[in-house]
Amino acid sequence: MASSAGVRLLLFAHGSRDPRWRAPFETLERTLRAELGEERVRLAYMEFVGPTLPDAAAEAVRDGVATLLVLPLFLSAGAHVAHDIPAQAEEARRRHPTLNLDVLPPIGEDPRFVTLMKAVSREALENR
Repeated sequence: MASSAGVRLLLFAHGSRDPRWRAPFETLERTLRAELGEERVRLAYMEFVGPTLPDAAAEAVRDGVATLLVLPLFLSAGAHVAHDIPAQAEEARRRHPTLNLDVLPPIGEDPRFVTLMKAVSREALENR
């Protein structure tokens, strides 16, 4: 099915074989798909479990998506964000030259995320 907007958000997490670890990310994906549209949001993992970024890129091309926005669900720009994600994105671009693939900054570096972490931390101390 073709994406009506031509833009898809790819939530991109590290990955784990443990389904308990994956559960919050899967819940986020379901919630966003319900709110933003089934075709506009996908979840993929860097390692240990699929789908992977290359899988998601191939699916986007099959679905007629023009732009894939990759949102790393990482707290900071460590080795995965600095090296591994760009390498996977570059490989996907080579395989799918018609797909505009844009890697966004990791979510943990968004000032709103930092504000949330501070609020949760403050609340934990104030409630003790």
